[in-house]
Amino acid sequence: MPKQPSHASDLRGLSKMTIDAIVGVADLAEAVHMNILDQVAKFGVPAREPLSGAAALIYRSVRGIARWVGGGIDFALERLTPVLGKGSTWPGRESLLAALNGVLGDYLAARSNPLAITMAFRRAGKPLKLEKPALTAAFPAANGRILVLAHGLCMNDLEWSRNGHDHGAALARDRGYTPLYLHYNSGLHISTNGRLFAQQLETLLQEWPVAVEELAILGHSMGGLVARSAYHYGTAGKMRWTKYLRKLVFVGTPHHGAPLERGGNWFHLLTDVSPYTAPFSNLGKIRSAGITDLRYGNLLDTDWESVDRFAHVGDLRTPVPLPAKVPCFALAATTGKQAGDISDRLLGDGLVPLQSALGRHANPSLNLELAPEHQWIGYGINHLDLLSRPEVYQQLLKWL
Repeated sequence: MPKQPSHASDLRGLSKMTIDAIVGVADLAEAVHMNILDQVAKFGVPAREPLSGAAALIYRSVRGIARWVGGGIDFALERLTPVLGKGSTWPGRESLLAALNGVLGDYLAARSNPLAITMAFRRAGKPLKLEKPALTAAFPAANGRILVLAHGLCMNDLEWSRNGHDHGAALARDRGYTPLYLHYNSGLHISTNGRLFAQQLETLLQEWPVAVEELAILGHSMGGLVARSAYHYGTAGKMRWTKYLRKLVFVGTPHHGAPLERGGNWFHLLTDVSPYTAPFSNLGKIRSAGITDLRYGNLLDTDWESVDRFAHVGDLRTPVPLPAKVPCFALAATTGKQAGDISDRLLGDGLVPLQSALGRHANPSLNLELAPEHQWIGYGINHLDLLSRPEVYQQLLKWL
């Protein structure tokens, strides 16, 4: 089997994660050890001293060695990067990085890990420089109708191409749009990505090679929430691009959250019950800020700034209505074969419940009130099928 080429920055990033994982496991083991000693001591057995002092010394040594070795590996790989260059990409690398960023992207960014994805518009997987000469060269046939496609959690811009179909390429062919694909770290807070997206759009329109006539945004899954957040911060900042937004289309977007994240939230609640299992709560707290934002569909900084994002609290979102002067559309799916069956009611498309994808909520302040003609439901379709099914594309053609 041929050896896959190494990517120096990937190795450097993985080395950082490995060292942090070793340190984290040492912390976890020490916490379990000390809790057991504390529980034994409650029964009158003097076990904590001197055993606890010896254990603490061992764990400190493990952490210290791990950090020392990790620093040496990281330094060596940083020195090798200019020599090795970026190297060849290997099949699956983009998908792996996207998934890694979805689960740990906030951690990677906070540690300045080279595996962290930096937001950019891309074409054929290559980042675009948002300067007029570069955009002119990249889009020699550019027109004034721009379509921006924003991917979902743990995905990347290349995954708009599925089963031989790409909504962006097809809409360029059939509706004359110039498509651009957003690539972003889906593990960051949705509001963080929303602000960045708003800024990127502002620069894009300023540097676009021809006069802009209209802008449309197509967001799949989390990408729709990032687009809503971007519009909020764009209007608050009086950004020019918001004046050109003509249509906003949501494809399987969890406007009111996804039950899988709410299920994950229960993991550490259960482990916190016992002092023996409490240290393992940290394992449930590894998931990224982007994932925890999906519990209810947080869009704003204020939705999470003063709240422990792992605490079991209710829906504290500030209501964010859809743009009043921009037509908005929602494509939802269900694995059920017909309206009302159990899959339709409970599972939705397998990841996003039907009511959440359609923006419906019992609280009138959170209900998005999409017009019936701006809603579409696909039956026997899962979350990823929304990217390629012909009936989905036919509906997009009607709206766009």
